[in-house]
Amino acid sequence: MHPEVIGINGWCNNTAVIINSAEEAAAFKPDKKLKWALVVQTTFQTDVFNEILSVLGDGFDDLKLYNTICSATAERQKEAVEIAKSVDHMIILGDNKSSNTRKLYEISKKYCQNTHLCESICDLRLNISSKNVTIGITAGASTPPVIIKEAVNAMSETNKDFMEMVDETLVSLHTGQVVKGKVISVSDTGVVNVDLGYKSDGTIARSEFSDDPNVDPAEVVKPGDEINVFVIRVNDGEGNVQLSKKKVDAVKGYDEIEAAYNEKKPVTGKVIETVKGGLMVLVNGIRVFVPSSQVSNRYVEDLSSFVGNEYEFEILEYNTEKARPRIVAGRKALVQREIEEKRKKIFESIKEGDKLNGTVSRIVDFGAFVDLGGVDGLIHISEMSWGRVRKVSDVLKEGQEVTVTVLGADAAKGKISLSLKDADQDPWKNAETKYAVGNIVTGKVVRMTSFGAFIELEDGVDGLVHISQIANKHVEKPEDELTIGQEINAKVTELDLEGKKISLSIKELLPKDEPAHKEEAPVQEAEEESEE
Repeated sequence: MHPEVIGINGWCNNTAVIINSAEEAAAFKPDKKLKWALVVQTTFQTDVFNEILSVLGDGFDDLKLYNTICSATAERQKEAVEIAKSVDHMIILGDNKSSNTRKLYEISKKYCQNTHLCESICDLRLNISSKNVTIGITAGASTPPVIIKEAVNAMSETNKDFMEMVDETLVSLHTGQVVKGKVISVSDTGVVNVDLGYKSDGTIARSEFSDDPNVDPAEVVKPGDEINVFVIRVNDGEGNVQLSKKKVDAVKGYDEIEAAYNEKKPVTGKVIETVKGGLMVLVNGIRVFVPSSQVSNRYVEDLSSFVGNEYEFEILEYNTEKARPRIVAGRKALVQREIEEKRKKIFESIKEGDKLNGTVSRIVDFGAFVDLGGVDGLIHISEMSWGRVRKVSDVLKEGQEVTVTVLGADAAKGKISLSLKDADQDPWKNAETKYAVGNIVTGKVVRMTSFGAFIELEDGVDGLVHISQIANKHVEKPEDELTIGQEINAKVTELDLEGKKISLSIKELLPKDEPAHKEEAPVQEAEEESEE
């Protein structure tokens, strides 16, 4: 049994169903209550796999398929069929124990009876004795190039052009080499297959594609793209070349980061995770540490909000004394400079009456601060509504987007005064008509003072009834005659449009002999008469 199959079965606690042929597939009766997945050995015969898949497809309602047959293996098997159909002898070069080589032999044997599996040049000379025959030759993915060359040389010693062509075709690879390849495909699991011009394709495991755990290789590369890759291993035991993209990116990345550090230029990095004491950022493919104190110009309690976003950073430390350089970055100074630049632009451009969009950044007892794009302005509680506002939180919430009007800006003090009030809804616009002297108005008692009572005539418009204008008699305290929430009628006696003040009188609407609004006890009346 192939090591791949043994390994997969082990991960299934040895409960996997192992099928080698269409006949075995037909005999298999699956439990349809269970969920099934089909995984194929990377060197399995493509045609046999298709036959098995065709048989199994009728027995499953929902079968998840993972076709992991190596593209190089499938292509070589296809080529072997075409060659075997047109030759007298078919030579398969490779280890007799190699699954990849055995599959090539079995496929070729179907179409060419004189198919020979040869492990060395000696086997080749032993099996090929006839002359004037057409010979086809292929090799398992794990077959060393030297054996292929020896075989071709033995069959074509006099054909130098052919030998030169073989030499040019068999690209030489070695561990640690950086080569250019062309992307063949990207699997659902993120494995990238790359054509290197070698006798077998290379594969980039997802873990070797990028240091960013969230990156999707399919979104970065596509079939046909040319990329530089690092050769980790020429032969992984199955003839595949193991490659790494992140190692190539790292070499280039270190150079660019070092240059940015020396030239004091900012770099762009993507936050990939939170770690103890800060953030881990990917800059040019290199993991860089950002301390929590350097994340912003102010304290940030929840660092997770930065994950997945890109920002500019300054390289604060680049220590190359160790094998792997220690790199520390930060954006505190950058953020502060950005804020100062934005502040300067805003103060240069805004003027009284401008309408701006912003976001509520902080709420306090006396108002709310609004971020206008790097600069905060203040909406005083008195500027949140034409009506009465008891609590800021009744009107605004942190993070809420608002449109505000600029009341004033002081660049020297760095202060901007804002208002939420809509000028078009200003209740004082028609006050000259609605509250002309002599008009009778209706309102609600909203506040008492020692000198009188304030009457709300509408949202944003209050009038004052002086204590002397409450009743036809002497009043000690407004609350002796009025109560909060009480609705009363009053006459406008004064109107100050500039100061937005209205004086009212209840007394002038009362008959001269009418008592106060509240019915008083006879004892109190007697006391008042005696005092008079």
